[in-house]
Amino acid sequence: MARIFNSPGKYIQGPDALAELARHVEPLGTKVLALATPSGIERVGDKVRGGFEASKADVMFEAFNGECCDTEIERLCAVAREAGCDVVAGIGGGKMLDTAKAVAHYLGAPVAVCPTAASSDAPCSALSVIYSDDGVFDRYLFLNANPDIVLMDTSVIAAAPARLIVSGMGDALATYFEAKASVDSDSDTCAGGKATSAALALARLCFDTLMADGVKAKLAVEAGCLTPAVEHVIETNTLLSGIGFESCGLAAAHAVHNGMTQLPETHAMLHGEKVAFGTLVQLVLENAPTETIEQVLGFCMEVGLPMTLEALGVEDVARERIMAVAEAACAPTDTMGNMPFSVTPDMVCDAILAADALGHYYHLEC
Repeated sequence: MARIFNSPGKYIQGPDALAELARHVEPLGTKVLALATPSGIERVGDKVRGGFEASKADVMFEAFNGECCDTEIERLCAVAREAGCDVVAGIGGGKMLDTAKAVAHYLGAPVAVCPTAASSDAPCSALSVIYSDDGVFDRYLFLNANPDIVLMDTSVIAAAPARLIVSGMGDALATYFEAKASVDSDSDTCAGGKATSAALALARLCFDTLMADGVKAKLAVEAGCLTPAVEHVIETNTLLSGIGFESCGLAAAHAVHNGMTQLPETHAMLHGEKVAFGTLVQLVLENAPTETIEQVLGFCMEVGLPMTLEALGVEDVARERIMAVAEAACAPTDTMGNMPFSVTPDMVCDAILAADALGHYYHLEC
């Protein structure tokens, strides 16, 4: 099977980049359906509209209801058709962006993805994660193409709550470990082929940049500052992690995240927060070197990512409840099969509970 490297058509990152959205989408169509939450429209709507004042393209905003589910995707497709929109722009967080990509996919329209936080690696991928109406993971929707444009307004992103960029670091933390596992098992990637050396190198750079700049970026955002470290981590969370996961593959960390949706109390946690714990579970499954586990645990502690089930809101850790997570994580349609050895639900259940014990132990030791 061929090696395939996927990436967005254009990646744009910088302060006040949303003011330039009109210029970048103008070659794609004449009427843009801009999707955002009501609060997102309030925060950045005027900035976006200002850029369209001298543009040949028009823009109309439509509020997103908060869940990337079939019901909402179908509603927004109907809105776009009725208004005659020929371009979709998603402005917001991970579920908003996945919804915009799915709407554009079903309409056969180009899409611009504009995150207002660097909270996950979803923006660059030809993939939407679809949930049920009440937030339980349903399936991956593989799209025909990556976004035409990914636009990162770092002024907006740096002003978002620090928890969001930290969640993005949690998502990016898994990228290299899952990429390496997928390459070692010679698994097919989300891009539909085998991994390239370039993608694996970007996945490694993703991890190295987090270790170098993650803590500095968190502290800068908490202080209300946009620094080189913040710019580096925004690119890491979005571009490096996005290409790394899509063009190399996902493995245990994201499968555990998906399994966690079986526990309703975890629904309030952010995607990257659950993926970070899933990374610890994967390292336990692999029996990774102690120094690697300690490096990851230390990073999680410093930036504030969950290290235990309790930190994810799970107070009842009865084995039968964790086994339900493990069984869901090992579903044939999920990515646990990309690990370079056979994995059973019993193994995953044990790894989850052992990772939880490690998190408690390390926290006490430090």
